[in-house]
Amino acid sequence: MIYIIPIFVLLILVVGLLSKVKTYDALVDGAKEGLMLVYNVAGPLIVIFVLITLMQSSGLSRWLAEVLSTPMSLLGVPREITEFVLLRPLSGSGSLALYENILLTYGTESHVSKCASVIMSSSETIFYVVTTYYSGVKKKNLTSVIIISLITSTLGVILSCVLARVI
Repeated sequence: MIYIIPIFVLLILVVGLLSKVKTYDALVDGAKEGLMLVYNVAGPLIVIFVLITLMQSSGLSRWLAEVLSTPMSLLGVPREITEFVLLRPLSGSGSLALYENILLTYGTESHVSKCASVIMSSSETIFYVVTTYYSGVKKKNLTSVIIISLITSTLGVILSCVLARVI
Protein backbone atom coordinates (compact mmCIF):
# COMPACT_ATOMS: atom_id res chain seq x y z
CA MET A 1 0.00 0.00 0.00
CA ILE A 2 2.87 2.41 0.72
CA TYR A 3 4.22 1.93 -2.81
CA ILE A 4 1.07 3.03 -4.60
CA ILE A 5 2.05 6.70 -5.05
CA PRO A 6 5.63 6.03 -6.23
CA ILE A 7 4.27 3.40 -8.67
CA PHE A 8 1.67 5.89 -9.92
CA VAL A 9 4.36 8.59 -10.46
CA LEU A 10 6.60 6.08 -12.24
CA LEU A 11 3.68 5.02 -14.44
CA ILE A 12 3.04 8.66 -15.40
CA LEU A 13 6.72 9.12 -16.29
CA VAL A 14 6.80 5.94 -18.39
CA VAL A 15 3.60 6.86 -20.26
CA GLY A 16 4.98 10.37 -20.81
CA LEU A 17 8.25 9.01 -22.18
CA LEU A 18 6.50 6.51 -24.46
CA SER A 19 4.19 9.21 -25.85
CA LYS A 20 7.16 11.61 -26.22
CA VAL A 21 5.73 14.24 -23.86
CA LYS A 22 8.16 16.45 -21.98
CA THR A 23 6.96 15.35 -18.56
CA TYR A 24 9.03 17.82 -16.54
CA ASP A 25 7.83 20.77 -18.63
CA ALA A 26 4.25 19.53 -18.34
CA LEU A 27 4.66 19.26 -14.55
CA VAL A 28 6.05 22.81 -14.32
CA ASP A 29 3.23 24.16 -16.53
CA GLY A 30 0.65 22.41 -14.33
CA ALA A 31 2.21 23.90 -11.21
CA LYS A 32 2.08 27.39 -12.77
CA GLU A 33 -1.60 26.94 -13.63
CA GLY A 34 -2.31 25.75 -10.09
CA LEU A 35 -0.61 28.79 -8.59
CA MET A 36 -2.55 31.11 -10.91
CA LEU A 37 -5.77 29.46 -9.77
CA VAL A 38 -4.83 30.04 -6.13
CA TYR A 39 -4.00 33.66 -6.98
CA ASN A 40 -7.36 34.14 -8.73
CA VAL A 41 -9.38 32.53 -5.93
CA ALA A 42 -7.57 34.01 -2.90
CA GLY A 43 -8.67 37.64 -3.32
CA PRO A 44 -12.42 37.05 -3.60
CA LEU A 45 -12.34 34.46 -0.80
CA ILE A 46 -10.55 36.83 1.55
CA VAL A 47 -13.15 39.51 0.80
CA ILE A 48 -16.00 37.06 1.52
CA PHE A 49 -14.43 35.92 4.81
CA VAL A 50 -13.83 39.52 5.96
CA LEU A 51 -17.40 40.56 5.07
CA ILE A 52 -18.85 37.56 6.92
CA THR A 53 -16.78 38.37 10.00
CA LEU A 54 -17.83 42.03 9.88
CA MET A 55 -21.47 41.06 9.41
CA GLN A 56 -21.42 38.79 12.45
CA SER A 57 -19.31 40.95 14.76
CA SER A 58 -21.24 44.14 13.98
CA GLY A 59 -24.56 42.48 14.81
CA LEU A 60 -25.89 43.02 11.29
CA SER A 61 -26.77 39.34 10.88
CA ARG A 62 -28.79 39.37 14.12
CA TRP A 63 -30.53 42.59 13.12
CA LEU A 64 -31.41 41.21 9.67
CA ALA A 65 -32.67 38.03 11.33
CA GLU A 66 -34.97 40.07 13.57
CA VAL A 67 -36.29 42.11 10.65
CA LEU A 68 -36.87 39.07 8.43
CA SER A 69 -38.17 36.68 11.08
CA THR A 70 -41.82 37.78 10.69
CA PRO A 71 -41.98 37.42 6.89
CA MET A 72 -40.07 34.12 7.11
CA SER A 73 -42.43 32.78 9.77
CA LEU A 74 -45.39 33.62 7.53
CA LEU A 75 -43.75 31.36 4.92
CA GLY A 76 -43.42 28.52 7.44
CA VAL A 77 -39.81 29.05 8.53
CA PRO A 78 -39.42 29.13 12.33
CA ARG A 79 -38.21 32.44 13.75
CA GLU A 80 -35.51 30.61 15.70
CA ILE A 81 -33.59 29.65 12.57
CA THR A 82 -33.79 32.93 10.62
CA GLU A 83 -30.18 33.92 11.39
CA PHE A 84 -29.05 30.41 10.44
CA VAL A 85 -30.95 30.68 7.13
CA LEU A 86 -29.31 34.05 6.41
CA LEU A 87 -25.82 32.81 7.23
CA ARG A 88 -26.00 29.47 5.40
CA PRO A 89 -25.36 30.86 1.87
CA LEU A 90 -22.40 32.83 3.20
CA SER A 91 -20.48 30.67 5.63
CA GLY A 92 -20.24 26.93 6.14
CA SER A 93 -18.45 27.12 9.48
CA GLY A 94 -20.61 29.97 10.79
CA SER A 95 -23.82 28.19 9.86
CA LEU A 96 -22.47 24.96 11.36
CA ALA A 97 -21.90 26.73 14.69
CA LEU A 98 -25.45 28.13 14.62
CA TYR A 99 -26.80 24.71 13.63
CA GLU A 100 -25.07 23.10 16.59
CA ASN A 101 -26.53 25.75 18.89
CA ILE A 102 -30.03 25.10 17.49
CA LEU A 103 -29.69 21.37 18.18
CA LEU A 104 -28.44 21.97 21.72
CA THR A 105 -31.12 24.56 22.49
CA TYR A 106 -34.21 22.91 20.97
CA GLY A 107 -33.28 19.21 20.96
CA THR A 108 -32.98 16.97 17.95
CA GLU A 109 -36.68 16.06 17.68
CA SER A 110 -38.13 19.57 17.61
CA HIS A 111 -39.57 21.11 14.46
CA VAL A 112 -36.96 23.87 14.61
CA SER A 113 -34.12 21.34 14.67
CA LYS A 114 -35.65 19.24 11.91
CA CYS A 115 -35.96 22.31 9.68
CA ALA A 116 -32.36 23.31 10.41
CA SER A 117 -31.16 19.75 9.75
CA VAL A 118 -32.84 19.54 6.35
CA ILE A 119 -31.59 23.01 5.41
CA MET A 120 -28.05 22.22 6.56
CA SER A 121 -27.91 19.01 4.56
CA SER A 122 -29.59 20.28 1.40
CA SER A 123 -28.15 23.76 0.94
CA GLU A 124 -24.80 25.16 -0.05
CA THR A 125 -22.57 28.11 0.75
CA ILE A 126 -23.51 29.92 -2.45
CA PHE A 127 -20.98 32.75 -2.38
CA TYR A 128 -18.04 30.44 -1.65
CA VAL A 129 -19.04 28.04 -4.43
CA VAL A 130 -19.63 30.81 -6.98
CA THR A 131 -16.29 32.41 -6.10
CA THR A 132 -14.44 29.12 -6.39
CA TYR A 133 -16.10 27.82 -9.55
CA TYR A 134 -16.01 31.08 -11.48
CA SER A 135 -12.50 32.16 -10.44
CA GLY A 136 -10.93 30.67 -13.57
CA VAL A 137 -13.48 32.13 -15.98
CA LYS A 138 -12.38 35.28 -17.79
CA LYS A 139 -15.80 36.68 -18.68
CA LYS A 140 -17.97 36.74 -15.57
CA ASN A 141 -21.63 37.66 -15.27
CA LEU A 142 -22.29 36.49 -11.75
CA THR A 143 -25.30 38.65 -10.93
CA SER A 144 -27.85 36.33 -12.50
CA VAL A 145 -26.11 33.24 -11.12
CA ILE A 146 -26.17 34.59 -7.56
CA ILE A 147 -29.77 35.86 -7.82
CA ILE A 148 -31.04 32.51 -9.15
CA SER A 149 -29.03 30.64 -6.51
CA LEU A 150 -30.45 32.76 -3.68
CA ILE A 151 -34.03 32.39 -4.98
CA THR A 152 -33.74 28.61 -5.27
CA SER A 153 -32.06 28.44 -1.87
CA THR A 154 -34.94 30.43 -0.32
CA LEU A 155 -37.49 28.15 -1.97
CA GLY A 156 -35.52 25.17 -0.66
CA VAL A 157 -35.61 26.58 2.88
CA ILE A 158 -39.38 27.07 2.72
CA LEU A 159 -39.97 23.61 1.28
CA SER A 160 -37.61 22.06 3.84
CA CYS A 161 -39.62 23.50 6.73
CA VAL A 162 -42.94 22.48 5.14
CA LEU A 163 -41.69 18.93 4.65
CA ALA A 164 -40.18 18.80 8.15
CA ARG A 165 -43.60 19.65 9.57
CA VAL A 166 -45.32 16.95 7.51
CA ILE A 167 -42.82 14.17 8.15
